[in-house]
Amino acid sequence: MIQSHWKKKFALLWTGQFFSLVTSSSVSFAIIIWLSMQTGSAQVLAYAAIAGLLPQALIGPFAGVYIDRWNRKTTMMLADGFVALCTLLMSVSFYLGYEHLWLIYLMLGLRSVGSAFHMPAMQASIPLLAPKTELLRIAGINQVIKSVSNIAGPAMGGLAISWLPIGQVLLLDIAGAVIAIGTLFFITIPTPPKAATAEAGTTKVWEDMKSGFHEVVRNKGLSYLFLYCAIVGFCIMPLSVLFPLMTMDHFKGGKLEMSVIEITWGLGMLAGGGILGIWKPALRKVVIVNISHLLLGLAFFWAGWLSPQRFVFFAALTCLGGIAASFYSSGFTAIVQEQVAPGMLGRVFAMYFSLDVLPTLFGLVCTGMLVDSVGIRWVYVSLGLAIFLIGVLSFITPSLMRLQKQVA
Repeated sequence: MIQSHWKKKFALLWTGQFFSLVTSSSVSFAIIIWLSMQTGSAQVLAYAAIAGLLPQALIGPFAGVYIDRWNRKTTMMLADGFVALCTLLMSVSFYLGYEHLWLIYLMLGLRSVGSAFHMPAMQASIPLLAPKTELLRIAGINQVIKSVSNIAGPAMGGLAISWLPIGQVLLLDIAGAVIAIGTLFFITIPTPPKAATAEAGTTKVWEDMKSGFHEVVRNKGLSYLFLYCAIVGFCIMPLSVLFPLMTMDHFKGGKLEMSVIEITWGLGMLAGGGILGIWKPALRKVVIVNISHLLLGLAFFWAGWLSPQRFVFFAALTCLGGIAASFYSSGFTAIVQEQVAPGMLGRVFAMYFSLDVLPTLFGLVCTGMLVDSVGIRWVYVSLGLAIFLIGVLSFITPSLMRLQKQVA
């Protein structure tokens, strides 16, 4: 049944997610521009990112347990609805004139709670809808959709914030959530056997959380993959959040240049996802992830050494980094979906998002203070070098390199 109908289901799923991602990207970039223009502080941008990530990191492991117990389609619909409601409240507050930083942090935190349920539920549903042989291709197409949203979103967000007040720009996100929820009505997502037979009550939440952790720990290669990817995430997130500030402070750009950098990053991810969506590479997924770390590190490292007059080269390196990030994300997702049983995927993905976010939050705090003290270019140089070294270390870790051979 999966073999014959999975393409139709994904066509509907991708349609809804496309509109949701484009509008969310528009709103997120508009908020970044608004904060950058209002404050010009790296720490404010870092705190905004923390507010949007910390709740997800804290409740992620608990959310994963319930994702594996609940109907995943309903979970995604409720999560989208909750995020839309939080955005509506933020829009109303701005309309009434309450433009305070603490209110933005609060609403970003509440939206993060919805994401804690939606993202793992989405990733955990994919192996239930498509053949395992297509997982890397699907991950690539997902990256294409995200990349198009990263291209169209900043362009739309930059245009919207130039013509409309921030409170009205936020309404775009609500429209996207409504479309995403509507398409889910026409999709049936099977319940995995383990989730269907589970009779766990609230007293077994901790045991279910530990079972998700043990699912990863028992596989040494998968454990190293999680560890290295978490370290890379610790480095990537601060750099991507600080794209606008790097553009303004070092390259002396404005709104146009900030939009260009976001678009070139999206173009790179679009190219990487398109390659994986059309062409099935002969390289093992582990090798693809490791090479991606090397390319990402080189791109950020080199960007930090550029002079302020080399903005075009900065855009080119950002595009290269986007290609590498697309390969890295798609390869990691496909490996986890292959290695872990469907009934455990909600817990495992939720746990990974938490493990990935928590060190990233620490990195954002440290990076914000470091940028204000030593300059943003040296942050790019040092974190780029760290990512490159992780790529080298990945190639000399035997259990990690044997990972996909064990699947075969």
